[in-house]
Amino acid sequence: MRVALAAAVRSLPRGPGLAYEPKFDGHRVVVRRTADEVVLQARSGRTVTRAFPDLAAAARALPPGTTLDGEVVVWHAGRTDFALVQRRAAAASEVRAAALARSLPASYAAFDVLDLGGLDLRPRPYEERRALLVDLLLPLGPPLQPVPMTTDPEVAATWYETLPASGIEGLVIKRLDQPYPTGRRAWRKLRHTDTTDAAAVGYTGPARRPSALVLVLPDDDAPVVSSPLSTALRTDTAAALRMAGASGATGARSRAAAGRGTGGGAGAADPEAEADGTVTAIGLGEVPYHLLDPPLTVEVRHATTRHPPPEVLRVRLDDPDGPDDPDGPGA
Repeated sequence: MRVALAAAVRSLPRGPGLAYEPKFDGHRVVVRRTADEVVLQARSGRTVTRAFPDLAAAARALPPGTTLDGEVVVWHAGRTDFALVQRRAAAASEVRAAALARSLPASYAAFDVLDLGGLDLRPRPYEERRALLVDLLLPLGPPLQPVPMTTDPEVAATWYETLPASGIEGLVIKRLDQPYPTGRRAWRKLRHTDTTDAAAVGYTGPARRPSALVLVLPDDDAPVVSSPLSTALRTDTAAALRMAGASGATGARSRAAAGRGTGGGAGAADPEAEADGTVTAIGLGEVPYHLLDPPLTVEVRHATTRHPPPEVLRVRLDDPDGPDDPDGPGA
């Protein structure tokens, strides 16, 4: 299922025929209720049903032949918490997923209905799909809920200024007369934070479980340490380091530190190997790190260049447009 995408804008679009929705900071997931089962699909096409058993159970109340597009979020202390969504998504077993569903229940912020009762609604205008979505979900209640929507740009502007305190990262703007734009960037998004690619020139902690990445951001050649990696990102980064080591992509200094001569790399490094250097981390001072040469490319989100530390969203491997979201979480 190829989902609709959004192109970034720098100011709030205004004009007749526009709708505005809060942009939630979570995991883009398509919910499909067939006659026999519920399937949750990430944007990449990967099935993630097992990671969210609470949402799968709730979706069984949907009519067979229904497909929803939306965002999985986890609320904590009055706001959405992206790190907790990542924790839920990384559940490696059914037992672990069930335990997390009890301690960190997920919500599904639905913003579109693509099929209903087996009828393909994608050619219909957004205004009609929105009315059907509300009629479908309001009687069911949480954890499946329609996102708020307004056609008033002043209300939207107020949302943009006030909702970040609740973890909302911006707005998505759609045309009321617009069919569902499968696989196209026909929506628009206005965000408080930006995502960009950065060069990971090193990592802290052991190669089998890196703690953080040492980054060089665009337009700033001074290395900066990322915020701590989530469990899922530690796994992804360790895998990327193994791939780099297997291909001989890591630099001579990392190989020497690993004590493997020319046959190893950062992925094969001894966790206790001597660091290649130190870098200043916010709140920690000088920390040791291992060099990556050539660097990895990662997607990061940051409000300013250095404060707070940039958050790594994902590691770009062979295909920079491959994993779940080239533009970060959400549309």
